[in-house]
Amino acid sequence: MSDPGTPFPPLLPPPPPAHLHPRIVPWRHALAWYEEAMRLWKRAPVPWALLALATLATELGLQAVPAVGTLLGKVVTPLVGCGMVFAAAAADRGKRPPLRLAAAAFRARGAAIAAILTASFVTFAAEGYAAWWVADVNVLAPERAAADLSSTTILGIYAIGVLASLPVGFVPFHVLLEEAGFGEAFAASWQAFTLNTGPLLVYAAASMLLLGIGLMTMGIALVVVLPLWTAASYAAWKDVFGVRDAPYED
Repeated sequence: MSDPGTPFPPLLPPPPPAHLHPRIVPWRHALAWYEEAMRLWKRAPVPWALLALATLATELGLQAVPAVGTLLGKVVTPLVGCGMVFAAAAADRGKRPPLRLAAAAFRARGAAIAAILTASFVTFAAEGYAAWWVADVNVLAPERAAADLSSTTILGIYAIGVLASLPVGFVPFHVLLEEAGFGEAFAASWQAFTLNTGPLLVYAAASMLLLGIGLMTMGIALVVVLPLWTAASYAAWKDVFGVRDAPYED
């Protein structure tokens, strides 16, 4: 039995509440999101490029695995790519994003990982359906898909993927940076989309322009495009949900 005179240890303060209530912003804010993305990218262009390169290398490397490589890539690559989510928060705090952030999402809660993979599957499913509908191509067979699709068709398929990702685009930020629950993260992201469809469509148009540049450079420019996409999404998340400082710890 404990000594009644011994005080109980102080309770740990509860984590700050997640920002789950979006607000309406003007469509012009979409341009400001990319301006902010450029500012964050300029703070550490080399770490950003390395994280993007790690994401691309993971995708290409897993696609080379026979039979299960493509599906495995759709599980592993989104988690590696979430390193850029943490990098955006780090750069926003004036810190240099370390390369180890590429593995940070693998240490997240199970619910967070499930939310990230579910959101990624929404995009992949939309792209897969578009590839089948437009070109009768199975995206699970990447070698054949790459041979059968023109660059214009590829851009169109990715455009469908970008549009499909808009309703779930804020999910990774909610679950990784604020530890929101699975359901509430999707609900908040969907509500943000319904309230700000205009700005998000402008964001999507700018994203497609960057993707076109990436494809014209044979993918080389993607080491810049991917960080700008993520940083702009981060800026949009902060703006729409009124987030002042996203939590980030070394």
